[in-house]
Amino acid sequence: MFSGIVEEAARVKGVERSGSNVNLEVECSFTDELKIDQSVAHNGVCLTVVSVSDNGSYVVTAIQETLDRSNLGELEPGMKVNLERSMLMNGRLDGHIVQGHVDCTAVCTEVKELDGSTYFKFEYDVEPEMEAKGYTTVEKGSVTVNGVSLTVCESERNSFKVAIIPYTFEHTNFCDIKVGSKVNLEFDIIGKYLAKLMVK
Repeated sequence: MFSGIVEEAARVKGVERSGSNVNLEVECSFTDELKIDQSVAHNGVCLTVVSVSDNGSYVVTAIQETLDRSNLGELEPGMKVNLERSMLMNGRLDGHIVQGHVDCTAVCTEVKELDGSTYFKFEYDVEPEMEAKGYTTVEKGSVTVNGVSLTVCESERNSFKVAIIPYTFEHTNFCDIKVGSKVNLEFDIIGKYLAKLMVK
């Protein structure tokens, strides 16, 4: 389980295909604290550490299912990826409950600076049956974009906006998101449960 509070926007060091899987080598400041089998969210996708090297990097593997549902297949060496280690249960929940299970991808359709913040608009394909199961956003609700816990504004049926403060812009890969960029979405788990309970 995660909170959506990104620890670091790390650099992808290497990308290697292994059958239908992709092995990602990532270089970050807390590599020496990682252990094999540990869970780390990458752009909001929970992946298992499979090896740790002495040169400050580690490797995780993304299977085809993950590649089909996320933007991890588009990562290349040198690109930034948002990282968060699993949440400690004895601490504050600064973001919201995030599972690390990406629901779908969205495309950035607008970037606008306003009064010191940057507003991003994202659009995603929505199927009626999935919308009925809570795969949607609500005004002032929570959504995870590339692993970042955010508050929704201007929620529409297949789009929403988020406002990014300068700190978040500078310390996550939001600084690289432009019109046309693909991002990972995880909708609020509480909304999914409520939608399930409403089905009669």
